[in-house]
Amino acid sequence: MMESIDEGSFVLLFHTDRKKWLTRVAKGKKMHTHLGIIDLDNVIGLEYGNRIKTAKDKNIYLLKPTIYDFIMKSERKTQIVYPKDLGYIAARTGLSNGFTVLEVGTGSGALTTFMASIVKPNGHVHTFDVRPEFMEIAKKNIEKAGLDKFVTMNQLDIKDGIYLKDADLAVVDLGDPWTVLPYVHQCLKGSGSFTAICPTMNQVEKLATSLKENNFADIECTEIIMRHIEGREGMTRPSFRMIAHTAYLVFARKVYQ
Repeated sequence: MMESIDEGSFVLLFHTDRKKWLTRVAKGKKMHTHLGIIDLDNVIGLEYGNRIKTAKDKNIYLLKPTIYDFIMKSERKTQIVYPKDLGYIAARTGLSNGFTVLEVGTGSGALTTFMASIVKPNGHVHTFDVRPEFMEIAKKNIEKAGLDKFVTMNQLDIKDGIYLKDADLAVVDLGDPWTVLPYVHQCLKGSGSFTAICPTMNQVEKLATSLKENNFADIECTEIIMRHIEGREGMTRPSFRMIAHTAYLVFARKVYQ
């Protein structure tokens, strides 16, 4: 079934992997790029997958944005959790439709957006952060992806009280994740999953030790490395550019003493 691009739709204007733009279509809107002006009036009514020309006769393909596109093109003031890590988090925790998720440390909302896209339509993400400036950016990013009705945002430190019970998954993205373990344990259902995003080895070591002390089992500490391959006839090779270390991931499951 064909899906046309209407006024107000989001579209990924794709020229190459390094030259692409995510934008909302509006009448009279023009994008000024080094490839030439892109007139979005010419986009309205076309089917996703078609192409248009810029004023400099360059091809622009009209792609329907995925969650990956929304995340990678999101506004940010903090480091985001990258797709290479998002995929393993979903697989390792069994994240799926209907999950109730506790997130501590909303940041720019990239992980929030990803989790909401998976738990919908029957699940929900409850995210907490103490920084209003981060929450405002995250709110815009979540709304842009059309997932705001599956997310409840709380400007609150969970140490000051939290309403959530029997969550399927808790995700913590803080500099000191071990400090919230008692509260997270309280919010999770038995055998519920825990994930933390840690930038440094020191954090991983301290967290792993604290998890054992706070009735968590099945502890795993890992790092995901991804290398792109440039596939060209007769010249295929690894890319010189690489996203190597982004974060260490720590996983565990709630158990009872």
